[in-house]
Amino acid sequence: MDPTKRVLIVEDDLHIAELLRLHLRDEGYAVTHAGDGHAGLAELERGSWDALVLDLMLPGIDGLEICRRARAMARYTPIIIISARSSEVHRILGLELGADDYLAKPFSVLELVARVKALMRRTDALARNARMDSGSLSIGELDIEPLAREVRVNGRPIELTPREFDLLYFFARSPGKVFSRLDLLNQVWGYHHDGYEHTVNTHINRLRIKVEADPAQPRRILTVWGHGYKMSAAAHGEGAS
Repeated sequence: MDPTKRVLIVEDDLHIAELLRLHLRDEGYAVTHAGDGHAGLAELERGSWDALVLDLMLPGIDGLEICRRARAMARYTPIIIISARSSEVHRILGLELGADDYLAKPFSVLELVARVKALMRRTDALARNARMDSGSLSIGELDIEPLAREVRVNGRPIELTPREFDLLYFFARSPGKVFSRLDLLNQVWGYHHDGYEHTVNTHINRLRIKVEADPAQPRRILTVWGHGYKMSAAAHGEGAS
């Protein structure tokens, strides 16, 4: 692994932090640990990180505030939230604030490591794709600027979370092609785990709310029953005939 990828762990449970540090180090990552929110935010602002593993319940500044501040920074840092708060509300809130992934405690350390690796692969691949596809994509009244990570519908800017943008951009690069939920997990999320297909459904539903005139009758991101989803090659929305 060259150059060495850098991972910041912000976790107040020393036992969990040490387990994560040892396993990530064994994979070749350079790992730094911060035991509270203030120290974690200071490390985040001071360094250039390839991934952030972030607990929600921290002394000082909580994980959601750190996530919010991370997304306000110029450099994009992939974020995996780990938390004993396993409710759907906290999971959705973390994702809305820009986290890339969410694991509820207790979790498998090996799964966390696998997700960190997958997240870095996906981030690297998207960066390469953005450099190659530096021009904008336009499908109907939907406009996507991959380098700026900006989306407009009928000229109106749309605020998307990082994962929502990645999902929309992936669809837009292959209009008319059908992808199963497992395809999307593998290509957009970067991991292939049975049982997580509901994550795709949730993100599709939230994306439709933002880019469809009527989310109940989508005309851009379509369901292909028994197979998966696709983006309409026309992708008409408001004002479509």
